[in-house]
Amino acid sequence: MIAEPDGPEDRLRRLTTIWSRAVFPVTSTSLTRVEFEEQLLPLARRLSELLRARSYDADAAKAVGAALVGAHCTDPEALARTLDCIDAYLVLYCGEDGPQDELRMRSSRLQHAMAAGYAQALRERTLAEQEAIAQAALQAQGVVAQALHASEARFRAVFEGAAIGIGIADLDGNVLQVNEALLRMFGLTEQALRGRRVQDWVHPEDAPQTWRLYDELVRGEREHYHVEKAFNRTDGTVLWTNLTVSLLRDADGTPQYQLALMEDTTERRLLNLRLRYEATHDALTGLPNRSLFFERLEKALNAGEGQRFGLCYLDLDGFKTVNDSLGHAAGDRLLVEVADRLQSCATAPGEMVARLGGDEFVALTTGPGTERTVDELAERIMNALVTPISIDGRDLMVRGSLGIVEGPAGERTAAEVLRSADITMYRAKSAGGNRSELADPEADARAITRHGLTTALPTALERGEFFIEYQPLVHLGDGSVRGAEALVRWLHPQHGVLGPDRFIPLAEHTGLIVPLGRWVLEESIRQARAWRERYGPQTAAGPLRINVNLSPCQLSHPGLVQDTIDILERSGVTPDALCLEVTESALIGADDDLLKPLRRLSEMGVDIALDDFGTGYSNLANLRRLPVSILKLDRSFTQGMQQFPADPVDLKIVEGIVSLAHSLDLAVTVEGVETGAQAEQLRILGCDTAQGWYYARPGPPERLHDLALVDATG
Repeated sequence: MIAEPDGPEDRLRRLTTIWSRAVFPVTSTSLTRVEFEEQLLPLARRLSELLRARSYDADAAKAVGAALVGAHCTDPEALARTLDCIDAYLVLYCGEDGPQDELRMRSSRLQHAMAAGYAQALRERTLAEQEAIAQAALQAQGVVAQALHASEARFRAVFEGAAIGIGIADLDGNVLQVNEALLRMFGLTEQALRGRRVQDWVHPEDAPQTWRLYDELVRGEREHYHVEKAFNRTDGTVLWTNLTVSLLRDADGTPQYQLALMEDTTERRLLNLRLRYEATHDALTGLPNRSLFFERLEKALNAGEGQRFGLCYLDLDGFKTVNDSLGHAAGDRLLVEVADRLQSCATAPGEMVARLGGDEFVALTTGPGTERTVDELAERIMNALVTPISIDGRDLMVRGSLGIVEGPAGERTAAEVLRSADITMYRAKSAGGNRSELADPEADARAITRHGLTTALPTALERGEFFIEYQPLVHLGDGSVRGAEALVRWLHPQHGVLGPDRFIPLAEHTGLIVPLGRWVLEESIRQARAWRERYGPQTAAGPLRINVNLSPCQLSHPGLVQDTIDILERSGVTPDALCLEVTESALIGADDDLLKPLRRLSEMGVDIALDDFGTGYSNLANLRRLPVSILKLDRSFTQGMQQFPADPVDLKIVEGIVSLAHSLDLAVTVEGVETGAQAEQLRILGCDTAQGWYYARPGPPERLHDLALVDATG
């Protein structure tokens, strides 16, 4: 048994050995195969470095292809075998530790660049040969009489033995003489080819300047020209060539003949087309990939006045569940089937479907009437997903969320259009999925703003852009200030002061809520200490307390209890100065593990308030198992009390909640008190404390100083 290579150098040597064995039989070199392998080793090492480099270096890969020509690997079969070897083994032996899909894409691009470098180097070498042949031809016709025989012999040797096709015609275009290489290219006999005229070889893919250059040459206005030209063979295939045509003059300088030198580039062109296809199409589904889609989209957006575009951005709903339950192989087959269905939806001129990656697809339609056609395309796509897809004997229901963007060309970049479509697609997914949504500039702007706020959150905390406002908590019985609720604000450099509803959900989503919540707790307790130092441990009516909101993410964080203890100890504040507010929705159905931190804090003397009570539809009897000492009644229950007389239903509900809470030894705080009548009615119903604009809006801590001072002086 042969040991497998176990180190990077061993794997590189193995790759080089395979490469040399594949290419050596078709290489014109005097080296032994082992010597030839040593010549390929630095090229293999360079390819390995390029495969794993951070950025793609096309010029370096081209240099590797050019080096093959320098190593006498000039047979077209040498390039084909090289690329087959690189495609099969480069990632296997030199990229085993990296992401395979990305490395295979990089390998494909390296092959493309190698082929381009090889073609350029071979072309330059061929042009050098062509120049030598042309010089030999001129010398053969221009030598003095006494050396005519020797010169003709040399010309004949070059003419017949050259690997490139050579033909001579008169200035009227009649073919006079051709060599064997040219006959093999066209697949014709010498008699058949010599009966042709140059002008008969017009091809639909000729460049516009091809025949203009020809006319200038036969008129004697230019000495030579070089073009890429296609020729039709008699068997129906196309011969692609690098064609150089030179003018031959007599001793007096009068034009006499035209000399054509042809290099067969058909195989190279087909190889380039294959590499181009692989670089622009998805390997799994065969659809155009992100790169080709962006090319088409940019072309559509630059189509000119009067042109429009429509784009549908599709993301499959629940595709991850298929991968997790049935495996990635089943997921891949599902994607292939979806791709086939989508392809059948976009068959009209100006329509295309592409796969961006994963389970994301896009469909593009262009033209002057895309307002209508994009809606029709979206409807066909959604209908195509209705029929179940059978995978491994299971019928899978496939649904998708679709974002639609339509508009005139020239107003937005491709990146902006795709971003709008992506945002719209996620809006459809957030609405439940299995639906389509039309792009809304205002919704896009909100989403972009949310993203900007999300990315700015971490540095905002470091730069000290957050601050806290305090809203007093007032005792309804005697009107005394009992404390305040800490409400965090963000002073954003561009958007100004932002309330917590703008950034707290973003902080929860990114996990920043934990350090932000810790900062709020530290600042609030520091302020509580400042109040107690100013007014003593308690006011005439009782101790001042600071209320701090606790996010569900903080509640489940393992460091909550210890962080709270550390902050209280560092500040020298007793636990009875702190009340942590937890929303009712966060505690619905909470198990003992989730409640354990709250119980520990409650046992320490920290008050726990159940915030927004009445909005979570919890079982009132469930209150007995929760470690709470305060109910904060949601403002929706007291809005009917702002007017006189109060809504009798609201009165009965609040009266019942207060009675139940007091029977469980729970205090009741009411939010959103805005009128004196409301405050008086809540006092009569037995509510303990209240907060709202009737007493004070959230503001700096000095405002609480003023209110507390008024309370202390009567």
